Amino acid sequence: MGILSNIFSKIFPKSHAANKGPAAPAPAPTAPQAQQPAPAAPAPAAMDQVDVEEILTAKQQASGQQLNWRSSIVDLLKLLDLDSSLQARKELAAELHYSGDTSDSASMNIWLHKQVMNKLAANGGKVPADLRD
Repeated sequence: MGILSNIFSKIFPKSHAANKGPAAPAPAPTAPQAQQPAPAAPAPAAMDQVDVEEILTAKQQASGQQLNWRSSIVDLLKLLDLDSSLQARKELAAELHYSGDTSDSASMNIWLHKQVMNKLAANGGKVPADLRD
């Protein structure tokens, strides 16, 4: 399980699509079934939106810590009780295909925070526009 998956599991409910693996492919039809018309595929269900800001704000209030999760990837990871070490952030950068210099941790951290917020938004999270690209 990757670091991004761990972030998703801490924010999205277990039943949310972002926490489920890819759906198993349908088995190939056998020859007799192949001649019958296929039933219409159901319309994809709308992904439930999860208010990321509300969840993280509540977590921060419950923790009693002064963490700046809105702009700091380190504080976001701490708030979610995940490893915020430089090595963990470098692993997250590799997972998200960071092409910059991982020795420049300040630039990498800014990029990581934006990418995580973008990924949360792309997977059904309601994320304020100022926290995304």
